[in-house]
Amino acid sequence: MTNYTGIQGQNILIVSSDPANPTEGQIWYNSTTNLLKGYQLILGAWSAGGNLNTARYVIAGAGTQTAALAFGGETPGGNTNATESYNGTSWTPASGMNTLRNAVGSAKNGTQTATLAFGGEGPGGRSDASESWNGSSWTNTPSMGTARASIGGIGIQTAALAATGNTTVRTATVESWNGSTWTAGTSVNTARGGVATSGIQTAGLIFGGVLPPNALTSATESWNGSSWTTVNSLNTARQSLAGAGSQTLALAFGGGDPALTGATESWNGTSWTTNPGSMSTARYLLAGAGTQTSALGSGGYTTGATAATEEWSGDGLATRTITVS
Repeated sequence: MTNYTGIQGQNILIVSSDPANPTEGQIWYNSTTNLLKGYQLILGAWSAGGNLNTARYVIAGAGTQTAALAFGGETPGGNTNATESYNGTSWTPASGMNTLRNAVGSAKNGTQTATLAFGGEGPGGRSDASESWNGSSWTNTPSMGTARASIGGIGIQTAALAATGNTTVRTATVESWNGSTWTAGTSVNTARGGVATSGIQTAGLIFGGVLPPNALTSATESWNGSSWTTVNSLNTARQSLAGAGSQTLALAFGGGDPALTGATESWNGTSWTTNPGSMSTARYLLAGAGTQTSALGSGGYTTGATAATEEWSGDGLATRTITVS
């Protein structure tokens, strides 16, 4: 007869308070709360944030998830210069841009108090206007060399790139901003508009968009400060999506493929991975801000202009209560 007396499972630690620095897979029983808990990987997900005060699409954004800026766009009444500031809970109206326009490019890795808006489309057509934000007001700066809309904006207030966009056609044009002037830069490999971006002036990423004359693309290009390199493509070709993060740790979300989507993909510097968590509101022409693990998506177009804001919490380890039925 087999003897099982020496066989036993792993003992579960009994503690009066949760461990300060648990390890992945650790399980314990909290005798104070009478709860069985564990430390495990939680998949990324979107959750509702505070709505914009002005519903709009083809909107620009900058900053972080808890300190963001949204500006410009198109409302049911036409172009807007509206600017709003986000504190992680709610949006507050701020001073408007000097030029009414939508499809504006932004120095999206700038901050809530220091960013740049450039290009776009206003009542007079494509714009080359550039404006700088100091946390309380917008100041006109020297204009870009090429008027265009649906630009991919990269960088910060004093060191930015304006990549691709729509002139009379989709363009591969890139311009570089040094804090005082725009100069012609190295063109991207694939001319397009409606791209998403991440990164800084010397280490950027563009992805997705629409090709001439009107075909969606999943193409991704990486910028090292001197040249663009075509790298692995998005899993879902789409235009007018949003992006967040850096050159090597980026997030792509929303867009049109051609149906509206809330699909979310993560970039690890080599390839894109589709996340199981999609946005609650499928949309395109939205603003993106933040990082790969802590992003913000606001505004956009669903069946019309939306004010909805969503917050992304990326994959990470967390303490969870274990229930047994």
